[in-house]
Amino acid sequence: MRWKGLRKSTNVNDQRGRSGGRSSFGGAGGAGLIRLLFSKTGIIVIAVVLLFSWIAGVNPLSFFMDTGSGGVGMDQSAPYEPSAKEEEMADFTKAVLGNTEDVWNQLLDGYREPTLTLFTDQVQSACGGASSASGPFYCSTDEMVYIDLSFFDEMSAKLGAPGDFAQAYVIAHEVGHHVQHLLGISDKVLAQRSQLSEEKFNKLSVRLELQADFLAGVWAYHAQNMNNIIEPGDFDEALNAASAIGDDRLQKKFQGRVVPDAFTHGTSAQRVRWFRKGYETGDIKQGDTFNTNDL
Repeated sequence: MRWKGLRKSTNVNDQRGRSGGRSSFGGAGGAGLIRLLFSKTGIIVIAVVLLFSWIAGVNPLSFFMDTGSGGVGMDQSAPYEPSAKEEEMADFTKAVLGNTEDVWNQLLDGYREPTLTLFTDQVQSACGGASSASGPFYCSTDEMVYIDLSFFDEMSAKLGAPGDFAQAYVIAHEVGHHVQHLLGISDKVLAQRSQLSEEKFNKLSVRLELQADFLAGVWAYHAQNMNNIIEPGDFDEALNAASAIGDDRLQKKFQGRVVPDAFTHGTSAQRVRWFRKGYETGDIKQGDTFNTNDL
C-alpha cells in the first residue's frame, strides 16, 4: 500500500503506555471493581485488604479508587518508549485515518471527523472499559476509534491476515461505524437491543457490521481514485482479512464448532462480499444491508 505520502491525521489521542488513571483491578473503574467483588479471587483479595486496613487504620476503599496522586493501581512506570516498528505502525494508522477523513469529507456534507485513541493493554472509553484482547472498536458516545497496535501483529500471526492494506481495512471498518453513527443508523439499531431477543438482535448486529465492511470498501474505492494507494496484492490482503474475521471461521478456529445464532459480524463470505461491493461501486447508496434478504 502506498501510504507514506498520505496526510497524517492530527485527530489522535495517544495513550500508549498509560493506565488511564484506573485501578489495576479490572481496568474499568467501578465495573471492574464489581466484577472483582463477585469473583473467588476477589473475596480473598478483599479479605486481605480489609484486614490490613483495620490494622493500619485506613479507608479500605482507597485501595480500589483513583487517588490522582499515584495511589494503588496507578501507572508509575517510566515514560513509554515505542519501538521503531511500532512508531512506524502508528504513523501508518494516522495516515490511513487522515485518508478516511479526506474521503468522507468529500462524500458527506458536514462530516465530523472521529478521534483515534492509541492504547496499550487496556483503555477506558465512554462506552466502558476494554482490553487489547477485544480488538479495535468504535465508541459512538465519545466518537472515538480505539486501537492497540499490537492487534495487527495478532491479526497476522494468529488469524493469518497479514499486510498493510488488511490493516487499513480494519481501520476503515471502524471509521465506517462512525459514518453509521453520523447517519443515525447505529443508534436505531442499538435502540432495539432491549426490545429483541439476543438471537434477533444478533441478526441486526450482523447487518450493521456488514454495512461497516461495505463502507470500508467505499473508502478504498475513493482512496484509490484520489491517491492511487493500492499496489498489486493489496486488495487480496483486504479480502483475506475480511474472510479471516468472519464469525464462522473464528468460531470454528477457537470453539471448534459453528453457532449461526451467535453470529454478530457475519460469515467470511458475507464480509468479503460486502467489502467487495463497496470497493466495486463506491456508492454509499448501494450499502443498505438492512432491507435485503440477500446478505
